[in-house]
Amino acid sequence: MLAPHADDETIGAGALIAEAAAGGRLAAVAFLTDGRASHGPDGPADLAAIRRREARAALRTLAPGAPSPVFLDWPDAHPPAPGSPAWTRGVRRLEALCRARRVDAIATTSALDPHCDHKAASALARAVAAAVMRPIEVFDYVVWAERVPRGPAYRTEPSRPGPRRLALAAHRSQTTPLHGEGFRVPERLKRMPAADVLYLDGSPHAP
Repeated sequence: MLAPHADDETIGAGALIAEAAAGGRLAAVAFLTDGRASHGPDGPADLAAIRRREARAALRTLAPGAPSPVFLDWPDAHPPAPGSPAWTRGVRRLEALCRARRVDAIATTSALDPHCDHKAASALARAVAAAVMRPIEVFDYVVWAERVPRGPAYRTEPSRPGPRRLALAAHRSQTTPLHGEGFRVPERLKRMPAADVLYLDGSPHAP
């Protein structure tokens, strides 16, 4: 699963993570960005490390025993361009993970989401799926978009609200003023549904 930022994994796909991990099918959660831009130039110097710790804590809550997350550490709000060295390194790293863990599906944020990092995650998932020499389906989930993608929709099993709320609360840099002024998760996104909806991107990506 690809999450542009630490907190998107819970808001957009917390039920999916819990369900996949419970079924032994969660290969990893990969976070694209370092999260530094969420508090601007006056944010704490160690914000990237803080957000890594928060992401690990959230995943432990959503899916105890899940594989360790993967951090690509792309600059927040400045994703590398497709074909650039940083982009290529990200594709190769995730391609190797997909091969090693025999991944057959990737969930990612929808290209309909307005933020550039969310669009980059969508493009990266498709680049990785195309690079792996085995069929991989790509599913989109929505965080910010008002519209939903075309294609068949799949709903996860409902997740218990307690763990998901606790997982989001682990992202204290994004939900409280603990680290000063900066991005705050809007109240409407804190009211997460019990189940997640995923949208299948056509046919499996195959060589």
